[in-house]
Amino acid sequence: MRPFLIDTDAGSDDAVAVVMALRQHDVDVRAITAVAGNVPLGQALQNARYFVELCAADVPVYAGADRPLLRDYVSADWFHGADGLGDWGDRYVPRRTQATAGHAVDAIIDLARAASDLTIVTLGPLTNLALALRKAPDIAERVDRCVIMGGAACTNGNVTPAAEYNIWCDPEAAQIVFRSGLAIEMVGWEFSQGPFVLSLQDIEALRDLNTPYAEFAIDSNIKGMRGYEVQTGEIGISLPDGVAMAVAIDPSICGRSSHHAVDVECDSELTRGMTVVDKLGVTADERNQSAWRAALQTPTKPSICWELDAQRWKTMLFRLLG
Repeated sequence: MRPFLIDTDAGSDDAVAVVMALRQHDVDVRAITAVAGNVPLGQALQNARYFVELCAADVPVYAGADRPLLRDYVSADWFHGADGLGDWGDRYVPRRTQATAGHAVDAIIDLARAASDLTIVTLGPLTNLALALRKAPDIAERVDRCVIMGGAACTNGNVTPAAEYNIWCDPEAAQIVFRSGLAIEMVGWEFSQGPFVLSLQDIEALRDLNTPYAEFAIDSNIKGMRGYEVQTGEIGISLPDGVAMAVAIDPSICGRSSHHAVDVECDSELTRGMTVVDKLGVTADERNQSAWRAALQTPTKPSICWELDAQRWKTMLFRLLG
């Protein structure tokens, strides 16, 4: 069993990703940590508890940061709904599962120190993880993998032309994480478009599975489906967190990746939260080193996923929701 820790802001695409992990036979989800992002912390904590209850799992759920490190908190409720799950009233309220005492930051530190092969999967802003790294820098070299759904590698973002929401929401936290030396695998927002989107035919086929997991995955994302159409003009369900979880479960789904210096823009409002990936290695030029010093000195440069197998991701999704 592979130990996982999932850090989530518990929106509708997070829901699918967490259910995938909880239903993968060789994954042991040791903890779920909630963070403010798609929805406020209290709602994220409630949603995460529902995910666990739906899957009849025994997994502790911890509350974490309720705001970014330095910024005002901005939710994504316009996309996911006020409850993050499509505004279905009390349909997705946990009845039995309670939050676990203790703070998410301490849970991250304790698990990183206890499990030499821990995989951390982040599905929201990186506030909790940044706080854990500040409190216990030693965990950076203890974590086996850190799969981040976030950023946009040399492409467009979804909250500004330069930035993806998870990174934009708390860019200072993201900068800490990307400079930390963690074994990062970045799966950007670009893998939630085009062939990675669940088409109307995919949605119908998922309905035909007739399982509570498939029904939940579709219904909780209907509002997000409308938001995605408004945003992109494309009709379908976009699941960036589900794609990232597929890579966490089976790294070979990422068909091509490479390691690069990455930094996060924190100073400019125009490009706030941009994940600046040195794809060509130009920062090795001595004229650029002052601006890139921290990223260049990071002991382990992040791995960036450039190509991903859309059909294998969907095959995994159908298997885990079936």
